[in-house]
Amino acid sequence: MDSRHVNLEWRPELERPALIAAFTGWNDAAEAASVALGTLSDAWEARRFGAFDAEEFFDYQATRPQIKLVEGVTRRVEWPENSLSATASGMETAGGRGVVLLSGPEPNFRWRSFCVAVIELARELGVEVVVTMGALLADVPHSRPVAVAANSQDPTLVESLGLAASRYEGPTGITGVLHRACTEGGLPSVSFWASVPHYLPAVPSAPAALALLDSLSGLLGMQVDTSNLERGAAAYQEQVSAAVS
Repeated sequence: MDSRHVNLEWRPELERPALIAAFTGWNDAAEAASVALGTLSDAWEARRFGAFDAEEFFDYQATRPQIKLVEGVTRRVEWPENSLSATASGMETAGGRGVVLLSGPEPNFRWRSFCVAVIELARELGVEVVVTMGALLADVPHSRPVAVAANSQDPTLVESLGLAASRYEGPTGITGVLHRACTEGGLPSVSFWASVPHYLPAVPSAPAALALLDSLSGLLGMQVDTSNLERGAAAYQEQVSAAVS
C-alpha cells in the first residue's frame, strides 16, 4: 500500500469485506449517496480507521476548509478529506461480510493516484468487491419510485447478478475513473446511480438514498436499519408535493 497517500490509524480485521464508497459533489445530486452512506455508518456504528492525504488530492480554493467553534470559544480548522471507517470485527452486516466505508468530497487532483491508492488499500484489507453509490439529476417526477441504475464492468458480476455493462459516454466523475481502475486491476466493482428530479437539485433526497440502500441490500444481502430514512422519505414526499401544488 502507498503510505504516502493513505494514513492509517489502525488496521481493521474483516471477514470477506466489501468497500462501499460515496463522494459528495458532482457525483451526489440531492445528497442521496452521502445520506445513504451516512445511514450505513450510523446503523453499523462504523469506526474511523484512517484517511487519504488531503494535501495530495484537494485544491483548497475549490474545496475550502471550514472554521468550527469548540464550546463556543476555540476555533479549529476542519480540512476536507476522504475518510475511511469500518464495521467492528465479527459484526454481521452485509451477508456476514465486514464493510469498509469511504466517504468525503470528490478529489480535485490526481485521480489516477487516488484510485491506485484505493485499490492497493482494498487489496491490503482483502476486499472482495467495491461498490460505489451516486445520484444524478434526471427528467423524473418526485411522485414516482426512484429509479436506480446498476452496472459493472466485471463480466462475472454482469452475468451472475443480471447487471448492465455501462454504455454511457460523456463527462465522468471519480466513481467512473475508480470503476475503470478496478477493472484494470482485476477487482470486481459495481456502481449504483439513483435518478433524482432535476427541479430539486438542492433538496436532500431521502427517497433516493433509500432506493440506493435497497439496491445495495439486494447485491450484498446486507441488513441495515433504515427506519429513520423511511420516515424522512415520507416527509420528503409530503413537503415536496405540498410545495409543488
